[in-house]
Order: sequence, then structure tokens, then C-alpha cells
Amino acid sequence: MPKIESHDGTGLYYEEAGFGTPVVFIHEFAGDYRTWEPQMRYFARMHRCVTFSARGYPPSDIPSDPARYGQDIARGDVIALMDALGIAEAHIVGHSMGAYTALHVGIRHRERCISVTAAGCGWGSVADPAAREAMRKVAAATAQTFREKGIAEASAIYADNPSRRTQKYKDPRAFAEFSRMLAEHSAEGHALTMSMLQARRPTLWEMEADLAKFSVPLLVIVGDEDESCLEGSLFLKRTAPTAGLLVIPRSGHTVTSEEPAAVNAALAELFAAAEVGRWLVHRPTA
Repeated sequence: MPKIESHDGTGLYYEEAGFGTPVVFIHEFAGDYRTWEPQMRYFARMHRCVTFSARGYPPSDIPSDPARYGQDIARGDVIALMDALGIAEAHIVGHSMGAYTALHVGIRHRERCISVTAAGCGWGSVADPAAREAMRKVAAATAQTFREKGIAEASAIYADNPSRRTQKYKDPRAFAEFSRMLAEHSAEGHALTMSMLQARRPTLWEMEADLAKFSVPLLVIVGDEDESCLEGSLFLKRTAPTAGLLVIPRSGHTVTSEEPAAVNAALAELFAAAEVGRWLVHRPTA
């Protein structure tokens, strides 16, 4: 079982496939390394694709110390993975929780990024301070649910979120697979990730100064039924000078597996344009 050791000794399970320009995929809170299978199968034909489970997600290690979880730690895990695999630079593709991490990699380690993708990004990043506090209370309650109810019951509750029901109704087989994989996670890992990373990370609005200087080609993807991420995705488009925005109709939060053909097509265009310096070709040169 392939693992690399991160900066604090945490083992991170990874899989890779294909040859070519590297792509690193970073999963969402309800996902793991398997979430990206539709992308791994497609892009491994032309790229070296790497997917991994974040700390707290089997088969990666599940530290019991809360201090070993956080946004900066998640960013460091991506860089540790790239270093261990000898990847100098890559397309960094993140979904939801992973999208925040991808953005932080793009901000702090721009030299390691050929491009960055932020899909389904924005939960908890509403502009109103009162609403942000309400989101943090939801995060605390979600963490408590995983602690108290265990993974089987808590995952069933979490999976049946309104933002994920478009996939449930459109593609019941894929939703069943998503729910089954979620139930195989760690209740402790989810509780610590939600309470120490999701609830405490800076909002997109708090990242505005850094995002305004974002220099890596950036693709923002959001489903039009993903209500909690629409505002944040528009903010990214308006703030980051390199951002392009794709809104996928009739789609919810689990967009990468709900509409893989649309997502893969957009990623392919980004990768090709970024690699030859043509991502911003639609704008006049200064």
C-alpha cells in the first residue's frame, strides 16, 4: 500500500497512473482518493495523475491530535506529496475542501503550479459576518454528529444534503457509490477535519488580498444547484485576475462525479492552454 510521509510523520496513501505532465487531485470533505476515478481514467491517457487520501481519511493515517489538522497543514501535505514523488510542478485540481487547499497551494507555492482548479468552492465563505458565524456553528454541529453517531449513521445524514440530491435523483447508481464510500471513512477523522480545518480556515473574503494577486491560471467550476458555493465562485471570478468560471447547469455539489464529461472537458482545455501560456489569450496584452 503506497504511502508517503508528510512533514509531521503522517502517512498519506496515494495512487498514480499515466505518464506526462503531472496532475494532482485533492478531494472534498465527503470524498477520498477514489472520488477522482472519472478524472484518473480520462487524464491518465495523457498525464501523470496522482490522487491521495487526506490525513484523517483511510487508508491514510488518522492522527488523534487535533493540532495535526488545519488548512496550512493540508497545504503542506500536498507539497510533501509532490516532493516525495519528485513532482516539481503540476496542475493542482481541488474540489470543495480540496479546492480551498488548491487555492492555498497556488497562493503560497505558485512556482509548483501549472494551473489551479477550484471546483465547488465557497461553503462557509459568505460575505455577511453573521452568516459566516452560522456556518461555523453548522461545522461544529457536523463534527459532533460524527463523534456521537459514528460513521454509518453520520455519513448517511451527511450524504443526504440538499446540495447533493441532484446526483441522487439524476444518477442513483453513482450516488449509491458515493454514499457507500463515505460510510467507509473514519468518524474521528471527519470530526477532526471538520472542527480543525473546515470550521477554522479563512473565508474567501478573508483571502481577498492574496486572491487579487493570484498569478496561476485558475479555473472555477460550480454547479448551478450548489447554492452554498455560487456566491463564493462568483467572488473568485471577480477577484482573481487569472480566473475563468464554468457554471454547470442542473448540477449540485458533487459535480466532479455528477457531470464528469463536462468537468473533464473544461480541465482538458485549461491544461492545454496553461501549458502553452494561452490561458488568458482572450484578453488584450497590456
